[in-house]
Amino acid sequence: MTEYKDRLSRLRGGQNEIANHVIDEFVAGRLSRRELLRRGALVGISAPVLGGILAACGSSSPSPSTSKSTSGLSNQTINVGIITPAGAINPITIDDQGGLDMLGQTGEYLTFSDQTLTLQPQLATSWSSNSSADVWTFNIRQGVKFSNGQPLTADDVVYTYQLQTNTKTGGNALSALGGVLEPSGVVKTGDYTVEFHLEAPNGNFPYLTSSDNYNMIILPSGYDPAKWQSSFIGTGPFVMKTYTVNTGATFARNDNYWGPKAKPAATNFTFYASQTPGISALVSGAIDVLGQFTVTGGEELLSGGYNVIKLKSSAHRELSMRCDTAPFTDPRVRQAIALTLNRPAIITALFKGYADLGNDSPFAPVFPSTNTSVAQRVQDIAKAKALLSAAGHPTGFSTQLIGVNLLEIPDYAQIVAQAAKAIGVTINVKVESSSVYYGKATFGDSDWLDATMSLVDYGHRSVPNVFLTAPLQTINAKTGSGAWNAAHFNNSDYDKLSAQYIAAVDLSTQRSLAGQIETLLLNETPIIYAYFYNYLTATASTVTGAYPTAIGHIFVYNCTKS
Repeated sequence: MTEYKDRLSRLRGGQNEIANHVIDEFVAGRLSRRELLRRGALVGISAPVLGGILAACGSSSPSPSTSKSTSGLSNQTINVGIITPAGAINPITIDDQGGLDMLGQTGEYLTFSDQTLTLQPQLATSWSSNSSADVWTFNIRQGVKFSNGQPLTADDVVYTYQLQTNTKTGGNALSALGGVLEPSGVVKTGDYTVEFHLEAPNGNFPYLTSSDNYNMIILPSGYDPAKWQSSFIGTGPFVMKTYTVNTGATFARNDNYWGPKAKPAATNFTFYASQTPGISALVSGAIDVLGQFTVTGGEELLSGGYNVIKLKSSAHRELSMRCDTAPFTDPRVRQAIALTLNRPAIITALFKGYADLGNDSPFAPVFPSTNTSVAQRVQDIAKAKALLSAAGHPTGFSTQLIGVNLLEIPDYAQIVAQAAKAIGVTINVKVESSSVYYGKATFGDSDWLDATMSLVDYGHRSVPNVFLTAPLQTINAKTGSGAWNAAHFNNSDYDKLSAQYIAAVDLSTQRSLAGQIETLLLNETPIIYAYFYNYLTATASTVTGAYPTAIGHIFVYNCTKS
């Protein structure tokens, strides 16, 4: 027992206060092994120290899941199919899956969120916070060069983060960083050290520096992001050879990469406007990897003969109802629409079970902080009719729902419209292409953000911060909060609770606050969250090594085909 305590004491000796609290929580039995690995990596406890803690407590050591093999280089070209990017490949403006896929081929992040939702070092080798979690210090990897030969230093990190947090740029990363970090809070403290002085405590901040915040690839200092599509400049394992708008892109192995070299010599990406031609291309052998598919329309891939990668995720669809536009100004109307949905039947119909139930909050079952004690909302037509009548609409009403033409969304929109008929509500569905639907992705210039009812795709995140801020916090152009608030939801109690959740570093505190947020959102129902679907990627049976992330990246640096 003395030896055990001495070993733990030595391991704790080099950690800060927050890290030691995580260790104490694990030793006391309040964190599982998996939660220790996630929380420990989040607060900057290194993999060797985590392994030592587990060993001291009689458990096995962690093994990184994203390591690249140092052998097996080939002359192969891996052919990949993905959804067509919705606009220019610009790190500031990208807000779609095809675009983020392109960013990730040559660009890299300070940290990487892997398939287990655990942070791994990438361009940052380590990080830690002060005791209040409002100052985070990141140590930048040395010996890294951009594809133009320029060395990576702290100056590049400072430039990138100051650029992305400047509200004048209107950058997409403000959905995660708005109200969290201002340009003045990004401070160089050494050639390879950067401090982030946050606007308020943030226990999950390192996730906002990760691949989850997909815009945040590190750019060379002074580089014009509007020119990125012409160069794809980055520090990653591939360099761009060609890029053709709406058609595809090719990449070659980066022989000057700082880490283990990519196994394939080249990759060839083909863009598809929908999943149907992508599936056909995989079936015919035209491509080796399909970045994503959904169950509806992808039954052939699930029936056998292909390698299918299934990831539990927080990816979902948000059905927003304008809280500032009649009849949705009354929460009873919004609740009534939510009560018409048979969620288990939707999961069966659209996903054949490859999804989890949603309970009208962004807290997905995959999040450790989700409070599962809050009762699940179920279909109740009688209650829905009563609520609608009490709100002054006993015979229903008519409205329009605008959605994006992506994967199962058109089918889901029709299910919503059919369900609403049971309470006398007529929903006219309009499905648009990504470019039309997103528009400029700003209020007043986007059907996504302006429609009375809007149905949009949300990619996976490893923590719920972005889901809590961008679509639900009160819109504030100055800070960037509420940047994706298509519901135009304005609730001071919610704003306070979500801020408290974001500041919390303790899992039990997060879970308690999550329960309060879940309950509030069930009462208000600005957005319907009916399901959180599994992320599905498929490869030919001869292909190994593809690594998707549930947010939508597809990495093929380890791919080989026999």
